[in-house]
Amino acid sequence: MLELTGLTAGYHGGTVLHGLDLTVAAGTVHAVVGHNGAGKTTLVHTVAGLMRPSAGTVRVDGREVTGRPAHRIARAGIGLVPQGRRVFAGLTVEEHLRLSHRPPRRGDTARPGVWTPARVLALLPRLGERRGNRGAELSGGEQQMLALARALLGSPRVLLLDEPTEGLAPVLVRQVHELVGTLAAEGLAVLLVSPSPAQAVECADALTVLTSGRTTLRLAGEDARADATALHAALELTAAGPGPGG
Repeated sequence: MLELTGLTAGYHGGTVLHGLDLTVAAGTVHAVVGHNGAGKTTLVHTVAGLMRPSAGTVRVDGREVTGRPAHRIARAGIGLVPQGRRVFAGLTVEEHLRLSHRPPRRGDTARPGVWTPARVLALLPRLGERRGNRGAELSGGEQQMLALARALLGSPRVLLLDEPTEGLAPVLVRQVHELVGTLAAEGLAVLLVSPSPAQAVECADALTVLTSGRTTLRLAGEDARADATALHAALELTAAGPGPGG
């Protein structure tokens, strides 16, 4: 489980996130939606340890990890699939998997949440077909699968997905959402950031609308799928505009 309490963060003395409270239970997908500049990427980066919060707490399964370096937060069980995928152009798929794999600690080998390259390739067979190809030779969808594989090889309990369907064709968007549902069903707590409410609604168990770094609506995924009127109304309360918060 991921628990955020009063999370406040920003850039260069400015505040982007304002006292955010959010919980993602194990086995569920929680989508955070909002216009550009709403604070979505700031949220992901703060949870992942890429920037330090100025206030509030981040807990994984009840253990506080607030403000720790990114590598220690990853060790604590948080995996990040960054916006833009960011695979290494010159490394093969095989090399990406080998470098990303974190061998389990003693006593972890039987734990269902432990991921190995073989298990990742069973989930993402297309990567197995492309094992000898370099990152620059992969399609956008294949690069997204590789970015997801890298995160899983850290055997996270919480998975952060920052706009994972950006730039993908509709058929690939559906595949990514199916994978997200599969991972949640295996017990992962998934925090999905998306600018598109229509896409987020498809796979979310819960949704939060973020406006200028503040929560303006919380909604169950089932309710949003039945009637998205409240969701779209919340998003229309603020005009879209670029900003450092993402």
